[in-house]
Amino acid sequence: MKFRLPEYQKPDFTKEPFKSSPDAKLETVTHPGTAPDNYHATSIFPEYVKIEGEWRLLKESRMDCAIVLEDDNTLSVKEFRNLKMGDRVVVGRTDDGSEGIYVHAAGFKQDLTSSQDAFAFRTGRSRETAFSMDYDRLYELLKYEKEHGYIVWVLGPALSFDHDSRNAMVSLIEKGYVHAILAGNALATHDLEADLFGTALGQDIYHQTPMNKGHYHHIDTINKARRYSSLKEFVEKENIKTGIVKACIDNNVPLVLAGSIRDDGPLPDVYSDVYEAQDAMRMHTRKATTLIGLATQLHTIAAGNMTPSYHVQGGTVRPVFIYTVDISEFVVNKLKDRGSLSVTSIVTNIQDFLVQVNRNV
Repeated sequence: MKFRLPEYQKPDFTKEPFKSSPDAKLETVTHPGTAPDNYHATSIFPEYVKIEGEWRLLKESRMDCAIVLEDDNTLSVKEFRNLKMGDRVVVGRTDDGSEGIYVHAAGFKQDLTSSQDAFAFRTGRSRETAFSMDYDRLYELLKYEKEHGYIVWVLGPALSFDHDSRNAMVSLIEKGYVHAILAGNALATHDLEADLFGTALGQDIYHQTPMNKGHYHHIDTINKARRYSSLKEFVEKENIKTGIVKACIDNNVPLVLAGSIRDDGPLPDVYSDVYEAQDAMRMHTRKATTLIGLATQLHTIAAGNMTPSYHVQGGTVRPVFIYTVDISEFVVNKLKDRGSLSVTSIVTNIQDFLVQVNRNV
């Protein structure tokens, strides 16, 4: 089953109502960090804005931002906190073209065939769902994206709790199926703890039994790491031989670690400022063509909200594929509540998921 990108169906702007639509209205920012009243907030879908009679596609977007017409007459998408005095912001609350704004939510949708019934017992994803086809599609997608895309992984700490899943992630990094990782302090901490002590949260990563005084191990890891200016220096000076952090350093894979209110330490390189972390994450989500979130509800939602459903690549509009994987149905379906039906969810143990994926790519 060779992978093929779905073809994007562009709106026909030579037809009504687009032909007669007015140009989008602009209002000027008068207070830094706040948009004018009646601002238009972006979605995850392809959006077009009519400027000087021309319908223009937003090249880089994300959910819940403002559209700014820059001085060079290009359109940019900015978080509200990044709006500055004098920015010209697109205003209008309709997205059907009547105010010069059009959200094209059906650009990648396939036509329903007559063989499909209007009623089906299963329309969602649950533990009863057969995910075989999803796995097969993912294997082919990853092979394609390795050469043609930008694969971003959002990782929870649970995958570093098990020897096999940790090794599978390292293998995926080494084989080129990881272009960036977004995670938190805990993922890196327990990954490094596994190398130093053979444990994660004090539990043996091979047979998952608690070790004597094991609850000290993650704090000992952080305490030792904080003697260095960076994780790279720590890995080199302490002779860390295994794990995800080392694999990222050895293979020049960006590892963005966003801090949280719960963090111990944290480790060097962890962003303690939430907006700095968000900016660092967005550097990669704006390039992402595939996003895979593993066993981390809030981090996956955060990354998902920064990731549009499309990407403009060499002048061609292509879809962005988003996967969520978790043992909990609630977690994997939560991202769909962000206003997107473009998410594929798989309900499974992420240790099994990673081992399977690594074996088949």
